[in-house]
Amino acid sequence: MNDGADRRVARRFNMSLPLRIVPCGASKEELKTQTRDLSYQGLYFVAEAPMKKGSEIDFVITLPEEITMHSDVNIRCRGQVVRVQQEENGHSGIAAKIQRYEFIQGNGSAA
Repeated sequence: MNDGADRRVARRFNMSLPLRIVPCGASKEELKTQTRDLSYQGLYFVAEAPMKKGSEIDFVITLPEEITMHSDVNIRCRGQVVRVQQEENGHSGIAAKIQRYEFIQGNGSAA
């Protein structure tokens, strides 16, 4: 077996969607970024703040009107960081597994 083999079960979509992240149990400020790719099981994004593999995060993904054909839809998720890699610009590339999610009404300001 090739160690570089892609072991993803779910199809990933290269989508740049607005993303707000709040590390669980932390009093840190909300981080705003965008997804790089996404599936129903997980996502990949780049963040300025470092995160630790295994840590839990809360985040809100916004599906814009252009995708939903109606109005913006916010999805609040709980996830776990499964991979962290350094990007060339000093930021961290983060892969996270989605553990649970719910659709939220309004502007979804609380993660």
